[in-house]
Amino acid sequence: MREARYDRETTFHDKTFAEGTRRQAEKFYSITHNSSKAFYRKYLTDHCLGSRVLEYGCGPDSHGLMLAQRGGRVTGIDISSVAVSLNRTAAARQPNASISFCVMNAEDLSFQNGTFDLICGMGILHHLDLERSYRELSRTLKAEGSAIFLEPLGHNPLINLYRRLTPSLRTPDEHPLLSSDLEMAAEYFESVELTYFHLTSLIAVVARRSDWFGKVLRRLEHFDNFLFRKLPWARNQAWAVAIILSKPKALKSTSPGRDARAMA
Repeated sequence: MREARYDRETTFHDKTFAEGTRRQAEKFYSITHNSSKAFYRKYLTDHCLGSRVLEYGCGPDSHGLMLAQRGGRVTGIDISSVAVSLNRTAAARQPNASISFCVMNAEDLSFQNGTFDLICGMGILHHLDLERSYRELSRTLKAEGSAIFLEPLGHNPLINLYRRLTPSLRTPDEHPLLSSDLEMAAEYFESVELTYFHLTSLIAVVARRSDWFGKVLRRLEHFDNFLFRKLPWARNQAWAVAIILSKPKALKSTSPGRDARAMA
């Protein structure tokens, strides 16, 4: 069953990346550039200098070149050969960048224990078996390193209704994260920091082509931040969460030939 899931994910993403079939959803991402994505990019630029970086599920729009330009030594992986090919073409135009891309299963990384100072990914964890993924992230992250992910949440009933009405935009196996998925991270990392984004600010999508879009969006984002501070239950209703993982725990490996990371 696991191999069948990998095949479905590979086929879907090869087609999506080659044909741009998710353009219908791009309107929603118009609200993310100055908030959740800005938070993600700032963390990366603050931590990439001199770091060995793994972009975990690079997709076709890798942050890898930006990280390499800012002093990172970057490896990007993806299950989609189309994504890898697109990024290799882009990287070839900057031959001095310390960056490489390869096709790899994120649940079974071929890297040695404690390889990376920084691991990052956007919209990747909710496609994976989280137990296997968290284990691999913990194993390959250095003891003093950190990982950041930007992921969709799966609690909001209105967002879930939209997902059910647009099945062609997603794979049958993806699972926007629940609070139990976030809690599982604590089994593999001593530090799990969560920052929530996009609740009432989703309303601004309807004004994305207007002159007052930016002003409306900023006000709604401020209101979201207020809600998330004052009403902790509202956090689960957000569209997205930034997850920062650090202090990987020592875990016994279930894979032949791999030692517990603390012994590495």
